[in-house]
Amino acid sequence: MPTPPFLFPWRPAVDVVALAAALGAFATAIALARRLLCAPAAVFALGSFAVALGLRLACAAARDGTGAWTQVFDPARSFEAKNEYLAALGALRHGPGVFLDRFAEVVPALPVHAAGHPPGLLLTIDALGLDTPARLAALCLVVGALAAPLTWAAGRHVLDDSRARIAALLVSLSPAMLLFGATSSDALYATLGIAAAWALLVRRTVGAAALAAVSLFAWTLLAVGAWAAVLVARRDGLRAAAALAAACAAALVAGYGALALATGYDQLGALAATGQVYDNSIARIRPYWFWVLGSPVAFGVVLGLPVAAYALRARGPAALAIGAVVAVSALAGFTKAETERIWLFLVPFVCLAAATVLPRARLTPVLLALAGQALAIELLYDTVW
Repeated sequence: MPTPPFLFPWRPAVDVVALAAALGAFATAIALARRLLCAPAAVFALGSFAVALGLRLACAAARDGTGAWTQVFDPARSFEAKNEYLAALGALRHGPGVFLDRFAEVVPALPVHAAGHPPGLLLTIDALGLDTPARLAALCLVVGALAAPLTWAAGRHVLDDSRARIAALLVSLSPAMLLFGATSSDALYATLGIAAAWALLVRRTVGAAALAAVSLFAWTLLAVGAWAAVLVARRDGLRAAAALAAACAAALVAGYGALALATGYDQLGALAATGQVYDNSIARIRPYWFWVLGSPVAFGVVLGLPVAAYALRARGPAALAIGAVVAVSALAGFTKAETERIWLFLVPFVCLAAATVLPRARLTPVLLALAGQALAIELLYDTVW
């Protein structure tokens, strides 16, 4: 049974043994959360990473057992595998240089997930030899879980340390991160996005270069530069924001210009080809006006109802910045449908906004609610990833 604006259908299932283990893992993580708030910096960084990784594994297994960790990339076990990255590796048979040179022309022939993104992840998978479901799943899991400590690292330049830690814990237990963080490449993109944001907040030129690099993995990550510019404009003034925007623009032009000269990569052609893929996607079934509301609703619900509620109450620079990005993303309509997964990279930024108004005394009840929501969706709906 379909459930628009969400992509996942109603299809209850449970692995009883794995669910029992998952309940134990969630209980332990929530019990440790308050201690992590007072832990030394290194302990918090490692602890938040461990919580994020462990809960992603536990939540994914609760429905279909440990096989769920690699299922979506395995053509023998998932219908979605033919649309994923491993199925696109044949495009690199003549080497990365030829692949980049012809990428814009090849996009329409690629599996839909590879066609919907720049070539960065395919090049990484090929270079590292991640040509099996287990290897690719491991990359998504480990890199994806790094989003939690990186949210804390970036948050320390936006909030005080205590609230930055709260934001990281919200990321660790966000239903969106748990449901799509195990075997979705979007979890990896979320980590790249918050890493670029951290770099932009620490050192403008380094951050601009980092943004240019991560944008080779997902078109959506360009929105991280917009988030940083709005935040800096509100906090430090328009002149500082203009300098940051100029640095980002210069890095993007220089980076893609150098790549074009070296390999023949056509950035604009690739973007146009990707736009055609989106125009022919599942989003075309419903009109634009449906997704203007449906996209942020789907994203807001799955990222965690308590997180969304607190983020909507927030009024500071972090809240204004992510609110502007979500509004523009919905109105632009470039990523209609599946935004509960495609907008996963925005979760750390929403959590930073929510952390500005979430009372520390309410953290445990909020984490319990997030855990309950994540497990309920996992067990009642087939989220594919």
